[in-house]
Amino acid sequence: MLKHVEHIGLAVADLAAANALYTRLLGAEPYKMEEVESEGVMTSFFQTGQSKIELLAATHPQSPIAQFIEKRGEGIHHIAFEVEDIRQEMTRLKTEGFHLLNEEPKRGADNKLICFIHPKSAHGVLVELCQTIPNGDEA
Repeated sequence: MLKHVEHIGLAVADLAAANALYTRLLGAEPYKMEEVESEGVMTSFFQTGQSKIELLAATHPQSPIAQFIEKRGEGIHHIAFEVEDIRQEMTRLKTEGFHLLNEEPKRGADNKLICFIHPKSAHGVLVELCQTIPNGDEA
């Protein structure tokens, strides 16, 4: 079951400029920056109440974020929901007819296991499932 909106991911072309803008907008600095090499992305996280804003900037021209920005421009890239048990949720959603972009959860930013649901399965919205990885556990 989906617990709550964990974060909203925003694709940005210039992470430093976006960090400065969102620091002014939200009145707080990002609490974490992290590269996710497997996705070709540098991330920056801002806490906003119980949810977060994740800024995503491409680390190379072939990354999914670079391709997204080239096609659609900067803006909302995905919405992420926290789940208790990502594998159980993936099985449930497949049974419900959703197309998952990965068969197994993978390690994402901010100490999460993640899986994406294809936008065609969710009215054009890329949905991310994420589960916090307990300290010391691996994907």
